[in-house]
Amino acid sequence: MASNLLLEIVTPFGKIFSQEVYSCTIPGANGKFQVLKDHAALVAKVDVGVIKIEHLDHRGEYLAASGGFSEVKDNVIKVMAESAEFSDKIDVARAKLAVERAEKRIESKKSDVDIDRAKASMLRALNRIKISEMH
Repeated sequence: MASNLLLEIVTPFGKIFSQEVYSCTIPGANGKFQVLKDHAALVAKVDVGVIKIEHLDHRGEYLAASGGFSEVKDNVIKVMAESAEFSDKIDVARAKLAVERAEKRIESKKSDVDIDRAKASMLRALNRIKISEMH
């Protein structure tokens, strides 16, 4: 059992964060939820949105998440994300291009375009743009 609250964030590219924190707010499939020390055990789906880390000194840090799962147990939060980017590392120009590409696919109305996939791509890119402005 951790003496404080340990947050670990893992993506397919490896562990991107592992540190004791005061709290973590996660975008769940049924809405965002905050985890504090001694939180009840749970497993939850992570949706597209912002992961907010509140460090022990109460400084906030933000990541753009694009889905995955989280587990809380014994004061350890594990977030297994499809992708997660810190706000200050987001390539805004690339995200804006992704929005434009998705918009063109949606507007094309071609039968070979997967509209749901294009909308999901646009949602992820818009999330990245929004979170890039958080510091």
